[in-house]
Amino acid sequence: MSRFNIAIVGGGLVGASLALSLQAGAKARGWKIVLIEPFAPGDSWQPSYDARSSALSFGARRIYERLGLWQQISRRAEPIMQIQVSDRGRFGATRLSALEEGVPALGYVVENAWLGQCLWAGLDHEVISWRVPAEVRSMQALADGYRLKLNDDTELECDLAILADGGRSSLREQLGIAVRQQPYDQSALIANITPGEAHCGQAFERFTEEGPMALLPLPENRCALVWTRTGNDTKRLAALDDRSFLNELQGVFGYRLGTLRQVGARHVYPLALIEAEEQVRSHLVILGNAAHSLHPIAGQGFNLSLRDADALADTLLDSEAPLGDLAVLLAYRDRQRLDQQLTVGFSDKVTRLFGSKQSVIATGRNLGLLGLDLLPPAKRWFARQAMGLGTRPDV
Repeated sequence: MSRFNIAIVGGGLVGASLALSLQAGAKARGWKIVLIEPFAPGDSWQPSYDARSSALSFGARRIYERLGLWQQISRRAEPIMQIQVSDRGRFGATRLSALEEGVPALGYVVENAWLGQCLWAGLDHEVISWRVPAEVRSMQALADGYRLKLNDDTELECDLAILADGGRSSLREQLGIAVRQQPYDQSALIANITPGEAHCGQAFERFTEEGPMALLPLPENRCALVWTRTGNDTKRLAALDDRSFLNELQGVFGYRLGTLRQVGARHVYPLALIEAEEQVRSHLVILGNAAHSLHPIAGQGFNLSLRDADALADTLLDSEAPLGDLAVLLAYRDRQRLDQQLTVGFSDKVTRLFGSKQSVIATGRNLGLLGLDLLPPAKRWFARQAMGLGTRPDV
């Protein structure tokens, strides 16, 4: 039976980023890492109009720069130069700009397939073994690690198991790790849009009584749309023909980018705030969406998970204790606790505040948006949260 120092269950963006954060230090220590992923990456990246994308914060850029990957990633990363935040039908609005914050961009929008290709291309096969395509069917706790059984009936053991298999992790449930779940009674409709005018690196966060929407800049003058509405209404929007859909979107978004010309495939996802009640056990770490799934409108989910992965790698490589030592894993959890609490709280409160239809709350949030422009320290704090720099000056 094969024995590894670290097994990363889930080779998506979070799992692959963790592997890259670990690999230089792992090579120096002689560690062996295995990355287990159900979906094999393609041999070459192909552009697609309908590609799903992620918003990377400026803090995420700094992490990938340290890993030597940013130059490659940036070839297909669209910079966010300005963010406009507005409340439909009300006077409150504010703008964040990269120039005012003294950064080259507030963030970047990258197609997931391209980002994944860059991450996997950076893996050192002398340190990191792949089991792809492969799936972990069960995990058994041992005195000195975990035994993993794969879908081909092979087994392997590890000193430390990292569970990064997504928000609907069946292994998390199998291990008896409970979650706190707060449904938003909303679904997100995801699609790519082509506007009539150049987006010029502008991102839009627009809040309506029916739910918030975000329009983020992509290469080739496309925009990534995240439109949240109640579940039945989202399904109705997804079923409309393209012209009817664009007309309805235009009525809510307005003509800031001219006439909306094209919409791609639409996908609908139910939304909830989900947090694992345990993120560490002896010889086990829960990471990524398996640890915390956030509302997508604030664009904080992947960036928080990337900071978690970065902090976990630092904590493991700075320790002389055996891999999987509970005290070391608790130190990682404590190191990230404030970042997680503030980021989850920021994302959740923004979602609930701007989703409220109560007139008193609506008036207060509009005054708050105006206040951001009038109070530079408050606006600076808001911008640092959006850039993923709130509690991690090191990134």
